Amino acid sequence: MEMDILVCGVGGQGTVLASKLIASAAMSLGNTVHSAETIGMAQRGGSVTSHIRIGNRAYSPLIPLGSADVIIAFEPAEAVRNLMYLKKDGFVIVNRIPVKPTTESIHDSGYDGAEMVEYIKKKCGCLVVDASELCGELGAKFYNSAILGAAAGTGRLGISPEALIAEIEGRVPEKFIEANKKVFSEGLKKAENI
Repeated sequence: MEMDILVCGVGGQGTVLASKLIASAAMSLGNTVHSAETIGMAQRGGSVTSHIRIGNRAYSPLIPLGSADVIIAFEPAEAVRNLMYLKKDGFVIVNRIPVKPTTESIHDSGYDGAEMVEYIKKKCGCLVVDASELCGELGAKFYNSAILGAAAGTGRLGISPEALIAEIEGRVPEKFIEANKKVFSEGLKKAENI
């Protein structure tokens, strides 16, 4: 399998864990995988981007511009910021729930992510999910697994949902496994029903 997947969001959303689950699931299926994170000042609220390159054509962990098969975006503005990585017939899975930057709370410009989502819809094929709806009372802590489930449900990752669930079971702290599996399943069902 040859696949370039970019995962993006902001610090604190679980993007790095999601990328590690994808990479380890791909390796468990016998693939060569290179990955890297660019997290900069992203402990909480800053941009986080993870590159996952699956297959033998990848000699570097960073995805070249215009080469990503799939972008999994946990935040609408981060999806737009990273669209330059998407190849012409690539696909985006994006969470419609925005994370408002600090400047938004000071100036109240009205950022709600809707304009970003509409821009993405015009530019490429995409699946827009509402992670808040998928997670329900479990809350934002589980958005990453819900979005990952939706990505798996599109069939565009080349990785079976079962392989990703096995990684959740092996890598997530025990007390959170069932909740993560539940929201993963909700995301999976959402994508499969579209």
